[in-house]
Amino acid sequence: MSELLSEMNSLLEKAAEGGGEEAVERLRLKGKMPIRERISHVLDPDSPFLEVSPLAAWRSPFAISSGFLVGIGVISGVECLILGHDPSVRAGAFNQFNSKKLMRGLQIARENRLPYVQFVESAGADLRGQGGKKEDPEDVIQREIDHFAESGRLFYEITELSKLGIPTISLVFGASTAGGAYQPGMSDYNILIKNQSQVFLGGPPLVKMATGEDADPESLGGAEMHSFVSGLSDYLANDEMDGIRICREIVSHLNWRKFGPEPDAEFSEPMYDQEDLLGIVSKDLKTPFDMREVIARIVDGSNFEEFKASYGPTLVCGWAKIHGYPIGILGNNGALFSESAEKAAQFIQLCNQISTPLVFLHNITGFLVGTEFEQGGITKNGSKMINAVSNSTVPHLSVVVGASYGAGNYGMSGRAFGTRFNFIWPTAKIAVMGPKQMAGVMSIVGKAAAERRGIDFDEEADSKRSQIVEHWAEERSKGLFATSRVSDDGMIDPRDTRQVLAIALSVAHNAEVKGTKEYGTWRM
Repeated sequence: MSELLSEMNSLLEKAAEGGGEEAVERLRLKGKMPIRERISHVLDPDSPFLEVSPLAAWRSPFAISSGFLVGIGVISGVECLILGHDPSVRAGAFNQFNSKKLMRGLQIARENRLPYVQFVESAGADLRGQGGKKEDPEDVIQREIDHFAESGRLFYEITELSKLGIPTISLVFGASTAGGAYQPGMSDYNILIKNQSQVFLGGPPLVKMATGEDADPESLGGAEMHSFVSGLSDYLANDEMDGIRICREIVSHLNWRKFGPEPDAEFSEPMYDQEDLLGIVSKDLKTPFDMREVIARIVDGSNFEEFKASYGPTLVCGWAKIHGYPIGILGNNGALFSESAEKAAQFIQLCNQISTPLVFLHNITGFLVGTEFEQGGITKNGSKMINAVSNSTVPHLSVVVGASYGAGNYGMSGRAFGTRFNFIWPTAKIAVMGPKQMAGVMSIVGKAAAERRGIDFDEEADSKRSQIVEHWAEERSKGLFATSRVSDDGMIDPRDTRQVLAIALSVAHNAEVKGTKEYGTWRM
C-alpha cells in the first residue's frame, strides 16, 4: 500500500504544478493568480475542497489534471460545484479529458442541486495537437470534429441547471474565446474584470480572416465594452480579488437551502485508528480481509448494525452513520452467491423505504459461475440485485477498495448505475474480469475456433499472446488507469475515506433524499 500511496501523492503534486513554474510566473507578471490560488480565495476559511478527477489525463500527451480544476467547496456557507480553467496549461483550452471532467462536474451539480461557479479563462478548443506534439493535420481535424460534438453538451447542461433553478455564476479572469465565451453567455450571473477579461466568439485573428476587420481586443470583447455596451457583464470588478469578493456576495444572496434532512448535531469518531486502513488491504488482492475492519474505521463510533449476518456471508450489509448522516452499507467479503444477491436486494429495498443513502464498498471478483450456481439461480438472483440497484432512488456512494470486476461492479452500483460519487483506493482494480481469466478465456476461444476450422493451433504463439494479454489487462485494470480516464471521481488516500464520504453525504443532502417503492419485474 505504501508504494501505491507514494505514487499517487507524487502524481497529485505534479498535477498541482499546473503548467509549471515558468508558466505560473508568467501569470503573476500579468497580475494574475494561478487557478488553485483563485479557488482558495473564494472558499470559506478552513473549509475543505473535494477535487474531482485530479489525475485525469495521466499517461496521455496532456498534462495531468488536463488543465481544468473541478471540485466541491463551500462559498459563503453554501456547497458549490466549482470549475476553474488553468490558464498555465495550454491557455485553459478544451480537450477530450477536461471536457469529460467538466461534464462530470455539471452532472454532480445537477444531481445534487449545487450552485455552479466557473472561473473562466480559455482559448477554446485545443487546436495545436495533443499536448504540443506534432501530429498529422488530418488526425488533429478528425479529433476536433469528434470532440466538437461531445463538448457542445456543456452548453446544454449549463442551461439545464438554470432551468432547474440551480444558479450558474461565471467569473471571467482573462480571454475567453469560442466555447469559452459561451460559458458566461449561458450563465445566470457574470463578473468581468476591468482591463483583464475579454469575451468573444471569434478573437481578432478569426475576425480578420472572416471579415477583414482589424479588431481591437478591448473594443471587440473587453470587460468595459460588455459592461457598458453589450450587457453581457452583470458586475465589473476592479481586479481578481474584487471579482472573487463579488462572487462570494452573489452566493451569499442566493438564500440557498438544503432539501435533505439535517444530520445529528453530535457524533462520535471511530473507536479504531484510521491509520490502520493502510494495513488492512494488501497490494496483492488475493490476500483476504474482512470488510467489517474497514467499516469499523469509517463509521461514527464504529457502530454497525449488521443485517442478516448469518445469511449470504460474502456480502456484509447493515446500518451506520457517518458524521451524523444515517447510511446503509454493502461491503464485499468475497464473490457474490445467490444468497448474497438476495440479501442485497432486500436490504436496498429496506433502505429505500426509510430514505437512507447507500454506501457500497467494493472488493468483488464477480458473481459465482458454474453449473451448480446456475442451477441454484445465480443469474436470476443476481438480476434481482442489479434491478434493486438500478431502481433505487436514494443517493449511492461507491468506494472501490480492492477489486471490482464484471457484473460484480454493476451489482455494487458502479459508475454506470447513476452513483452520486464513485471514489477508488490506490489498491483498486476495475475490469471486465481478472487478467489471468481474460488471457485464459481468449486462449480457450482461440483454440475452439482453430478446431472448428480444422487448422493446427499454435501453442507457442498462444502462450506468448496470453502473456501479452495478461500484461495488457493488468495495466489497464489498475486504479490509476481508470481514474486517468475519468471513470471515477478520484483516487483517495484510504485514511481520508471517512472525510470524503462525509463531504459527499452532505453534498447529496442539498437535493431531496427520497427512496422508491417501485421496481421492475423480479423473477421469483
